[in-house]
Amino acid sequence: MKRTARTPRLLLTFVASAMATLAVVAGTPARPQLVVGIVVEGLEQDYIDLLRDSFGKGGFNRLLEQGVVIPTLDYGTPLDAHGATAVIVSGATADISGIDGATRFDREALRTAPLLHDPGAMGNYTNETYSPAALAVSTIADEARIAGGGVTAVYAIAADPQQAILLGGHAANSALWLNADNGNWATSTFYKEPPTSLAARNRLRPLAVRLDTMSWAPLRPAAAYPELPDHLTRYPFRYTFGRSKSERVAKFMTTPLLNTEITQLAEEILATPDFGAHDGVDMLNLAYTIRPFVDSKSADTRYELMDSYLRLDRDLEQLFAAVDRGPGMNRTLVYLAATPPGSRSRRDDERWAVPFGEFSTRKAISLLNMYLIALHGNGDWVKGFHRNAFFLNDRLISERAIDPAAIRTEAADFLERMSGVRRAFTIDDIINERAGEGSQAMRRNTSIAHAGDVFISPAAGWEVVDDWQTPAPATRTPMVHREVAPAGMAVIMAPGIDPRTIAAPVDARTVAPTVARLLRIRSPNGAGMPALPL
Repeated sequence: MKRTARTPRLLLTFVASAMATLAVVAGTPARPQLVVGIVVEGLEQDYIDLLRDSFGKGGFNRLLEQGVVIPTLDYGTPLDAHGATAVIVSGATADISGIDGATRFDREALRTAPLLHDPGAMGNYTNETYSPAALAVSTIADEARIAGGGVTAVYAIAADPQQAILLGGHAANSALWLNADNGNWATSTFYKEPPTSLAARNRLRPLAVRLDTMSWAPLRPAAAYPELPDHLTRYPFRYTFGRSKSERVAKFMTTPLLNTEITQLAEEILATPDFGAHDGVDMLNLAYTIRPFVDSKSADTRYELMDSYLRLDRDLEQLFAAVDRGPGMNRTLVYLAATPPGSRSRRDDERWAVPFGEFSTRKAISLLNMYLIALHGNGDWVKGFHRNAFFLNDRLISERAIDPAAIRTEAADFLERMSGVRRAFTIDDIINERAGEGSQAMRRNTSIAHAGDVFISPAAGWEVVDDWQTPAPATRTPMVHREVAPAGMAVIMAPGIDPRTIAAPVDARTVAPTVARLLRIRSPNGAGMPALPL
């Protein structure tokens, strides 16, 4: 080869380019080999701030100090835990994913049904039949499993079967939930690879047996619960689950002890050999719950609620310690997302004279039906009520050749004049984004396939009594409507990502593409938002 004067210059250019490339590669954080995804129903930033000095170092404080904190994760409109979980794991809203909540109304059978109910999928350790068939898009878990070519593992754990399935997606090895009837950990035959520890746990450490000796009492002395009124500290709570109590597993599942059961099962999976050590990405998704305790003897449940936070902090510390012992946090991505707080809360004691009212769905349906009879003749015009929506008789409307949009508008105008109704609007208003403030977000969060015809927004302080089919129990705990912000909080912690706080509100749809980008896999197929520039 003939040397020229340009050869050294070309060589230097090549070396410089190679060194620059190596520098870029060296500066790129290694891809995590494990993802721990955590969704928490009811978690509120205000309580995190209030209790932060009472938390240990390895739970919430570890996340807040080492992660990217998003104080305001905006869902657009209030969603239940299932609808919000679907947004987090798929990056898609209900109009794309088909998941707008836990249940849907069956117009033919005139009853509600779980949205993920699937008679073709049998249950293991349960008679419940669920699958992700109704979930119309892929999830982070699906994309991670596909990217790993089936070699990597994905598990999801929740108390509720549908939330477990949403966290597991279509391609998980298994999605696990707690059977409320017998206390066994259960799954669906849709998933083919349940963890080997499942059968042993149900056989050797069944919850139904352990409940005899379990109780929920304050975890710490009263002084550890800041700003707790003195009258609550005088009588510390204690709840038990003895054999004589009916539905004791279901009662247990309303306490924070449930989160500890989930954590213990998660620790067993994290201890599985090679979990989190594949060339691809393994994933463990969990659903925790923090909500006011409905069986409290007092309407003021702050004592129980703060104890729930302290216990969850301990559970997170144990979970992260299990990651440290196993795959290692230096190769793990953790994301935590809170679903919006519920819009229903226990009614205050009558002595405080806070305005209160009851909106009876049975009376409302009867009055609305009589009104439509006066306009259009005899008929069963209203078929049912579900999730603040009235369902009209589509078949009768068609037989009478009535404009469906017109009769829906007539119904909305009538309902808006009822006591306890702040606003009423139709499905047409939602589709055409003319339902008032937040119309665009309302359209996104509505699955047209499951939607009712006429919607109401209850007045603050009113209880919507769902008695249109059966009388409301006389001993029920009144749950009144509260106006709440459709937002939660989130934290993303991963190797090479500098901790900081993003003060501006962040769209909840960005969580899935952000996690996917950090894992260097595809975003879920319904995720249209860009990833956060972390």
